[in-house]
Order: sequence, then structure tokens, then C-alpha cells
Amino acid sequence: MKKALITGVTGQDGSYLVELLLEKDYHVWGVMRRSSSFNTGRIDHLYKDLHEHPRLRLVYGDLTDGGNLSAIINEIGPDEVYNLGAQSHVRVSFDMPIYTVDADALGTLRLLEAVRSSKKPVRFYQASSSEMYGKVLETPQTEKTPFYPRSPYGCAKAYSFWQTVNYREAYGLFACNGILFNHESPRRGETFVTRKITRAATRIKLGLQDKLYLGNLDAKRDWGFAGDYVEAMWLMLQQDKPDDYVVATGQSHSVREFAEEVFAYLNLDWCEHVEIDPRYFRPSEVDILVGDASKVRKALNWKPKVSFKELARMMTDADMKIAEREKIIKDSEEAKR
Repeated sequence: MKKALITGVTGQDGSYLVELLLEKDYHVWGVMRRSSSFNTGRIDHLYKDLHEHPRLRLVYGDLTDGGNLSAIINEIGPDEVYNLGAQSHVRVSFDMPIYTVDADALGTLRLLEAVRSSKKPVRFYQASSSEMYGKVLETPQTEKTPFYPRSPYGCAKAYSFWQTVNYREAYGLFACNGILFNHESPRRGETFVTRKITRAATRIKLGLQDKLYLGNLDAKRDWGFAGDYVEAMWLMLQQDKPDDYVVATGQSHSVREFAEEVFAYLNLDWCEHVEIDPRYFRPSEVDILVGDASKVRKALNWKPKVSFKELARMMTDADMKIAEREKIIKDSEEAKR
């Protein structure tokens, strides 16, 4: 059986990738940061009994600690390494630029060094981002479109992209960049705009809150389903030669459109509930991102399965279940008063 190591295993992408690899009979090791509380909610369903799974293990590690990463890789001896770990919130990267660069840029370099020093050949996947395109120089964006990042996060990801290319060319590593455009799911963090919308809309529907505060409604993104995109990650490492690929749907929708879709699905008028809050605007905005995934479709025979509408409704349905539980608790508490 193949062995895979995943950084960022407790995140949205990590959880879907773990599911995929376990289905393919991999032994999977997930790297998670040490904290005072467990953050394994997205993968807890994979454990049958008290966090025990015959082919899934969690180990403590951090992208800011190169020695630790080398020790983990040398001990486990993985066939594939997926670097999904990052400070991944673009707006937060403006508030925490140094940490973002340390984890997202230098963290990738530390992991590449650990892979290079491995005792056995390792195939490496780097989670690159459409935010590298930033102030786009052409639309749609392809593998050849120049980068123009507009955030500390985007800059850090651009650094990681080129280091991955450099290690591939300088040392012969099987190293791939997946330039993934925005991908969402019910497991998306609640501070990200799509989940923020579905979470608030369902609570508004049940009378648990009144307003949703957003920033730039005109920002356009290419939104796909994270469960589809992790399959593309895996396919990249199964090829004869390493390469870089854009992974996207090829369609762009604004934040306003996403809000309209979700509120309409709940039979609500979004205009009555959404207000603009300047705090959520970025210091430098990325107006539009839309990817051309022709290469990955042809070379890897990959294509997205979940549409924009299906994604919005999937996330809304999942958050409605959470809101319904919250309402039961609230009603129970009020009844006791």
C-alpha cells in the first residue's frame, strides 16, 4: 500500500483528501499543529472508535519547524506528500503578514528540503492558489498567465509556487503545483465569505439573527466544490511526469450572486438582510478570478462535477441542519425561563 503524508489534514481540503486516499487503500499520516484543544472535527467521522483507524494516523508537526518536518518524513517514508497546510485566509494575511509568509512561503521551502533529504523518492504536491494572479493580466487565467499577487497570502503562495518549480528542475523532484481556484464545501471555515453567507442566511430564516455584514459584493470568483478538487490533486501525482495545473470550473460569479442564490433558495430577499461593512474590504482588492482548466481536463481527464447552484444549495442544506439544532437549544433555554 502507498503511504501519503498530508499537512493541513484538519482543514477543508485535508479532510476530503483523507477520504479519497483511504478509499484508494492508502496509509495516511496527517500533520496537525499542537494546540490546547483538538481541531479534528472535519475528520472525526472517519474514526470508528476513539480516534482509531487502521490506516489513518495523526502526528504533531508545524510548517515553521523544518527539523520536525524532516524527522516526520524520514520516520514515515511516504510515497506522496501533499502540502495543504497554510494560514489560508486572505484578509487575515494583511493583519498577520509575517506569520503568513513564515507558514505559507518558508513552510513550503522547509517541507521541500525535508522531501529532498528523504531516503526514498517522494512525489510532492504544492497547494498553489488563484490569489497569485491577483490583479489579473488576462482573463481567463491559465498556467502561463503572469502572477500579480495583491495580498501577503498571494505573495507567499507565489514564492511557494516558484520554489516548487525550482526544486523540480534543480533536484529532479517529482513536484507539482495545483493552482486551485476558490473551492468551497459545507466544511469551509465560517469566516470565509461563502460559508459566512450560508451560515447567516439559514440563521436568518429561523429567526436566530437579523443581518449579514459583508464587504465587496462585486468581487468575482471561480467557485467549485472542494471534494472535486482533491481528486485533481491526487491525479497530478499519478502521472509519468510532474507538471503544474490550473484547477477551476471556468465560470465566475460575484459575491452578490452567491448571496442571491442562497437567500432565494430559502425564499428570502437578500436585500432586506445584507449590509456592507467597510471592515471586510481588503486594502488591495482582487476584482475577478476565473480559471481556464483546459490543461487539467485534457491531461488528467478531470472535470468538476458539482455546479455553482448545486454547491450553494449543498452548503445551505448543511448549515440549515446546524441552525435547526441551534434553534432547538435556544427554544429549550427560553422555555426554562
